Amino acid sequence: MYSQDIIDRFKKVATASVADACDQIVGRRCFMDYEMKARINDKRVVGPAVTILEGPAAGENVGPAHAIDAIEGASEGDVLVISLANADKNVALWGGIMTAGAYSKGMAGAILDGGVRDTTEIKRDYGFQVYARSVSPGTTLGRYKTYAANVPVTCADVLVNPGDLIVADPDGVVVVPADKVEEVLAATEEIEAKEALQAKLIVESKSIKEGLAKYNRI
Repeated sequence: MYSQDIIDRFKKVATASVADACDQIVGRRCFMDYEMKARINDKRVVGPAVTILEGPAAGENVGPAHAIDAIEGASEGDVLVISLANADKNVALWGGIMTAGAYSKGMAGAILDGGVRDTTEIKRDYGFQVYARSVSPGTTLGRYKTYAANVPVTCADVLVNPGDLIVADPDGVVVVPADKVEEVLAATEEIEAKEALQAKLIVESKSIKEGLAKYNRI
């Protein structure tokens, strides 16, 4: 969906710069809630969103059918984003078996509006990156089920449409709307270039005020 050049360039920039660029270009918050953290390693994740809507199971003891179908049909580099109606941090929306499937398809990562489990297994056997609100051993079976795939969802307080670009690093997760990706990338790279010059000036002049006066970046 996105060129390798765009993916590679987003992998070189900080989510802080992407978030700032989205503020400018998109005009709304695009970064997820602070609870959304890297739970396996420090690996960055950049790729198009495949979305899953999950909610109460109403007593049904069923598996995450839509998520399984989405993994089975995934393209290399896709990022699975699972939304949960009440962001229950005490259940795991993802574990070792789903990781095995995603890893086999070459998916870039998973973003979970809840918990992840089997973290030791995921790190040891796959090195697959998961961003989640929590780590929990609790299963969703009998508690939650998947309702739909590839529909607009809200994950960690941010709207995610199928195909939006997910950019994540240890600072957090940013969702770049698909129709703004190139504009946001250009603004992000401009921010990063300016910040590098400003930091250099501050160190050389030993004055943060001098850097602020010239570049106005904080």
